[in-house]
Amino acid sequence: MKDIPQFAAILCLVALIAAASLSWINEITEPKIASQEMKALNEGLQAVLPGASKGSIVPVKKAGNISYYIGYHDPEQRKRIGYAFEASGDGYSSTIRTLVGVDTTGTILAIHVLSQQETPGLGTRCQEIRPGESHPWWQAQFKGLNASDVRVDKDGGIIESITGATITSRAITNAIAEKATAVMQELPSGKQTE
Repeated sequence: MKDIPQFAAILCLVALIAAASLSWINEITEPKIASQEMKALNEGLQAVLPGASKGSIVPVKKAGNISYYIGYHDPEQRKRIGYAFEASGDGYSSTIRTLVGVDTTGTILAIHVLSQQETPGLGTRCQEIRPGESHPWWQAQFKGLNASDVRVDKDGGIIESITGATITSRAITNAIAEKATAVMQELPSGKQTE
């Protein structure tokens, strides 16, 4: 019984050291993590807006947050390629963040999954690149479709669901359709402009 205060003091000291260590590590790694996330975002934007020259993808803010991006062929921003936006949806075991690039008519140019932590071998197949190919096979299905009309095959659409990962497939597809509808309404006059 006499040892309880001593053990409590030791436990408090260990907890204090652990908390200080975690705080210090977070302070060191936070800028590196932010830098890596920015790099991944920029690479994703280039992937979903093919043909946009470096430095010609401009964020459009609404209420202080980035609502969507406008991509241009040239740094002088004379010829518009289209728009890019982030769509997020809850998958089976994580929130899936996807970048979507659309042309000025709302047709998908490409999609790029930014982050996901779905079940390995099932939901993670949304980023799988088949042998001999250079792009994820599942994401390639979206190219050329109207962004607001995409649905998985099990819901009457033409996007092939990932076997064993219908929840992941639906999460990405539904998030894209919902966000595309909202973004297209934000554009000048409610429609896509050249």
